[in-house]
Amino acid sequence: MSNAITSITSGIPAVPSPATPASSSAPQEEGGFFSSLTNAIEQVEQVHTDAQQQISDLLQGNRQDVHNVMIAVEKADVAFQLMMQVRNKIVSAYQEIERLQF
Repeated sequence: MSNAITSITSGIPAVPSPATPASSSAPQEEGGFFSSLTNAIEQVEQVHTDAQQQISDLLQGNRQDVHNVMIAVEKADVAFQLMMQVRNKIVSAYQEIERLQF
């Protein structure tokens, strides 16, 4: 899955973090867009890992419920497709901003 994440994030350009003045006493805002995106990717990877574990258990004979395994696989597939669409929208928005002339 890490190869898939690398291929997904490879099209997203790096955004430099703004420099904050040393005399600024305002606390840094926790989270933000990058943090939210990272958390979402980690959640998708966790769903994928869970599905792989359930498949492995089924193939080894440790599970009998094929239905729940198929549901886990479909959840992983839908989560990955959603992540790809979000990535495509981010890249599209970045390219649109690049085309803007100031």
